Amino acid sequence: MRLTIIVNDAPYGSERAWNALRLANASVSAEVGMEVRVFLMGDAVAAAKKGQATPEGYYNLERMLSELAGKGVQIRACGTCMKSRGISDTELVEGVQRGTMMILAGWVKESDRVVAF
Repeated sequence: MRLTIIVNDAPYGSERAWNALRLANASVSAEVGMEVRVFLMGDAVAAAKKGQATPEGYYNLERMLSELAGKGVQIRACGTCMKSRGISDTELVEGVQRGTMMILAGWVKESDRVVAF
């Protein structure tokens, strides 16, 4: 089963982005075994920026995205959203690539389930 998760909220300030990545991690686990794709758009593209320094004991979305990419999760950040926020491809966490609406539309078409946060 294919799951696409769309994240719109800023990485910190609310727990929506964190919860979206927690869902992605649970869904890709051996127990559930889904094929998962994550598309970051709007303020959520900042979650894919390298160099995040969160307080000790606080979740870190850069680390979570790296771990998900290491598990085979495809992660894209909206290129238009990146451009409007001054984020370049070289600033993205390893495993995250620039995406487009056409890529997202294809993912939605191919997915069994789509969840937006």
